[in-house]
Amino acid sequence: MPNVTECLVDYLFEKAATITDEIKAKAEACREDYLAVTEAGSVKNRSHWEKLLARIPDGTAELIGYEKKVDSKTAALINGFNAHALELDDGQRFAMIHLGASIISAIKAAADDGGVTDESFITGIIMGYEAACRVAIAMQPSHKNRGFHTAGTCGTIGCAVGVAYALGMNKAQMKRVLTSAAGSAAGMLEIQEQKSEIKPYNVGRAAMDGLAAAYMGLTDYETPDDIFGGERGFFKTFADQFDLEKLIGVQNYFEIERIYVKPYASCRHSHSAVEAAIKLHQEIDTEEIEEVTIQTYKLGVKGHDHTNIQGIASAKLSTPYAVAAGLLYGRADLSVFEPLDEKIVNMAQKVKVIEDPALTAESPKMRIAVVTVSLKDGSEKNCRVDYAKGDPENPMTAEELAEKKRLLLAYAANHR
Repeated sequence: MPNVTECLVDYLFEKAATITDEIKAKAEACREDYLAVTEAGSVKNRSHWEKLLARIPDGTAELIGYEKKVDSKTAALINGFNAHALELDDGQRFAMIHLGASIISAIKAAADDGGVTDESFITGIIMGYEAACRVAIAMQPSHKNRGFHTAGTCGTIGCAVGVAYALGMNKAQMKRVLTSAAGSAAGMLEIQEQKSEIKPYNVGRAAMDGLAAAYMGLTDYETPDDIFGGERGFFKTFADQFDLEKLIGVQNYFEIERIYVKPYASCRHSHSAVEAAIKLHQEIDTEEIEEVTIQTYKLGVKGHDHTNIQGIASAKLSTPYAVAAGLLYGRADLSVFEPLDEKIVNMAQKVKVIEDPALTAESPKMRIAVVTVSLKDGSEKNCRVDYAKGDPENPMTAEELAEKKRLLLAYAANHR
């Protein structure tokens, strides 16, 4: 078997040599979306960080939305956490991962330490996304089925690679960076269950540990031969199987071109169903709804089918809540989650989410949802969505992106 780690290093350097201005523009758009999302998240979480920040000495790294500056690792943690807190950060369905919240937080923290140009910052975003997605895609869905949170595990690797590129490291350094990142990768999906508000910790911790792993590239310590492909290496630890071709196979696209940008403030697994519900909003008298059935793919059911809403974080992960909001109000922005709406909670009790094996077979190529609304007179209304708004096949328009940014900055201003 080839040395998987060295193959990954070679792949990344060959890929980086093909970055175009168009790809750089995509990375800049990701950074702009990240900054607005993080600004709003920082306001939401301000009180939660007060006691911690009181213990942290002043530093040189910016905490987005706060006056205080801290050390870079703390900044990576808090900015990464805040960027994911509103469930409006970007991600990718093929890798089943959130990206910018951790990767851009880590690179920004490194930039605040010095030695990062704007051009290298952008390169870091592109290649951080590339590494995180390729590693994840190579072992999904096995990785998620075993209970791992990809944003934490593969996110750590993406953050480390992003920082390493931002700092202009060479191949030998990159192998040390990847080894350190793989050795510190972590994150369990159980962290999001019940009324938990700490799911974003996996994202912030990935940024912090990814930054530390990247800095290990500046040392001269020897590494194991193959942290990814070894007998006790990353892939055998985190998945039942992995596909080397999906890790390093040559494609005519960058993974950053296949990301989604989120218009709705709920888990991405709910978005196709939410969009269908919004389309049905104008056609239905919600007082006449008897039952709502959502047919979707397997990974969109477990952890997202609950109707026992235990708080805002629980609502954001609940497809029934988000769909009920879409049916009732024709939207699923922050206003329907904060504060919780009892009318939506009550409507959510009528919603059930079930797997359709045919739709599972289409995932992750398509994340399909079919929403069927049964009315009291015995009639039905239904809507199917194959690609939710924000997917590359159904992108947000420039006007929609501008409106998302406006709403986020207004949220931040109104909650200070």
